[in-house]
Amino acid sequence: MIQRVSDIFARKKRVFSFEIYPPKTPQALAELYRTVEELAKLEPDYVSVTYGAGGSTGKTTLEIIRELQKRFGLTCVHHLTLVGQTRSELAATVERIRDAGVRNILALRGDPPFESGGVFRKVDRGLEYCYELIDLIREIGGDYFCVGVAGFPDKHTQCPSKELDSRYLKIKLDHGGEFVVTQIFFDNAIYSEYLERLAAVGARAPVLPGVLPITDYNKLLKFCDTCGAYICREIHEIFGPIRQDLEATAKRGADYVLEQSRDLLRRGAPGIHFYCLNKVEPVRKVWKALKETPASP
Repeated sequence: MIQRVSDIFARKKRVFSFEIYPPKTPQALAELYRTVEELAKLEPDYVSVTYGAGGSTGKTTLEIIRELQKRFGLTCVHHLTLVGQTRSELAATVERIRDAGVRNILALRGDPPFESGGVFRKVDRGLEYCYELIDLIREIGGDYFCVGVAGFPDKHTQCPSKELDSRYLKIKLDHGGEFVVTQIFFDNAIYSEYLERLAAVGARAPVLPGVLPITDYNKLLKFCDTCGAYICREIHEIFGPIRQDLEATAKRGADYVLEQSRDLLRRGAPGIHFYCLNKVEPVRKVWKALKETPASP
């Protein structure tokens, strides 16, 4: 049965989820379905599918979710960004998501297109803030949808302070956001600090930490530079010396994310969200080990 993620959080002490992205070729899409077939055997609570800048993968995102729900019976979360789209275009997309029987949306402003030089520009008759997108989703779907939002333990790159970033998250929750999925981070102390900051401003919702198994240190540096995620010194010290050995990196990366995830659960995290990068391993190995970790009291 396709569920609302908020109902899953209400029912379970821990929520485990995977994130995948739409591939660019038919061959890669076929491979993705084979990957999800293996991931589905792990019985995730939900799978989220990303959405390209300006809706560039919008059609593919919905097609993938339709297939995952039909073929594997998976509860899915449809990412939706507002950048580069008019309000009417976004409304039409929300209606298509609803008509496809998808119950969950992760509402995002989205990254500016590359040609903008990294500067967000509101399009004519478009939206500017994520809370406006949440309002639109609620206007069209009401409580049919569960709406998730993004959180930034290191703060959003364009936000001047962590305190202001926390207040912005509260605004998204006040407008109807029901759960939070964080950007990747590697120092769990940052997650604990983030929860304290959110509590201080009255932002109350499950905050699901997003973790990324490290398989390629060089690609990790580029990825984090693009999204603004902070890489702690420990990561550089562990993976820098073995950056040319991908096999050793993948093995050490699986060990690192397993211990990171275990520690997050000990800190009271309500589960783990895995950025799979459309691969089965090492997520499957980490997942199985986590299932054997006792829940916090």
